Amino acid sequence: MLSGRLGLEKSRIPHANRHGLIWLERGRLDVEDGCLRFVTAGGAELPAGSYQIPHQAVSIFLLGPGSSVTHDALRLLARHGCALAAVGEGGVRIYTAPPLAPDTSAVARAQVKAWADPQSRMEVARAMYAIRFDEIVRTRDIEVLRGQEGARIKRAYQLAAESHAVTWRGRNYDRQNPEAGDLPNQAINHAATAMSAAAAVAVASVGAIPQLGFIHEDSGQSFVLDIADLYRHDVVLDIAFGAVREAMKSGEAVERVTRRRAAQLMRQRLVIPTMIDRIKLLLGVERAEASPVAGDG
Repeated sequence: MLSGRLGLEKSRIPHANRHGLIWLERGRLDVEDGCLRFVTAGGAELPAGSYQIPHQAVSIFLLGPGSSVTHDALRLLARHGCALAAVGEGGVRIYTAPPLAPDTSAVARAQVKAWADPQSRMEVARAMYAIRFDEIVRTRDIEVLRGQEGARIKRAYQLAAESHAVTWRGRNYDRQNPEAGDLPNQAINHAATAMSAAAAVAVASVGAIPQLGFIHEDSGQSFVLDIADLYRHDVVLDIAFGAVREAMKSGEAVERVTRRRAAQLMRQRLVIPTMIDRIKLLLGVERAEASPVAGDG
């Protein structure tokens, strides 16, 4: 689209002034009389009914299980720069999210600039470890930091297990068969996957580049993994060991309990909003210069 063509670009509400995320499930997202409408049989915290949604003031819709979306709805969302992602139950899986076009390129430019220079790349990595360790990190050797992380996470596992009165026999993770471990190991896997989904939403929302990580390097989701790991020591382990304790009492499948607990705790602790703020802080991007979520204004 040409800049300002037909005045459509200027008619959009800047994403910095929008309300962020809306999570919908078990319903149909459609257009009625030019307005976005969601008709639902009821699910999660949304009672059954028909809801008109002021889509111009929303940045990204998270569409959960049991939902459908019409072509007209997609066209309306695209026209107003609203993104849509398909997520799992409780929002703890992300199945697809389109490439997003933010209001400005500030976050992407800041990320590339920081990533391309070895010194600034190390400073961002050190800042990430400082968040994980909850203390100032003095070394500038990435291998030393990784070693310190390994020792600290082992201690964190033990403390979380003791806090939730769960027996811990050590981390045992087979990538080829992630269900082979005991309940705590399975729960950690599920909780980590849920946190990665939240990080994917946050990274997509600010228009950052998933491939350019500061600690992780090889994965196509390296920056997503970097952000998810900021919550590894506290939130992920709280989700996992709390879910094990609950599953042992109820006899319910640990994966289901972990997903439900992840959805509850991540909502209570505002995980995605804090991820967005931390991304901007780590990259040195002022809130006013970058939209919190994407759109193609």
